[in-house]
Amino acid sequence: MDDNTVSVRYMVEDVPAAYAFYTTHMGFVPGAVNSPAFADIRRGNLRLLLSGPQSSAGRPMADGRVPAPGGWNRIHFIVDDIEGEVARLRAAGLTFRNAIVTGPGGSQVLVDDPSGNPIELFQPAG
Repeated sequence: MDDNTVSVRYMVEDVPAAYAFYTTHMGFVPGAVNSPAFADIRRGNLRLLLSGPQSSAGRPMADGRVPAPGGWNRIHFIVDDIEGEVARLRAAGLTFRNAIVTGPGGSQVLVDDPSGNPIELFQPAG
């Protein structure tokens, strides 16, 4: 791994389903590890760590809380044609949290992975 690689960990309910989602729909390629409990995948300088309930990252905390997928933190992908991307992903049966929202900086939409982790697709204004 070089100094330009950024790693992000997503808790997922089903590692094989998340692996298939990201490699099929989001342009990721396989990394070094792929097991039922954990996988790492890459897109450019982004290394996405997919950690299932059986992974060490899925173990309960000292206070009893269990790491879980979802929330609002997300990875952010810039796209050239947000409407085209939404149409492509909807045709593949993917789930969106919202319709495309347009503001002064551009347009964005949130698509969920199979565990409910959001991915933001963003098309800059202009």
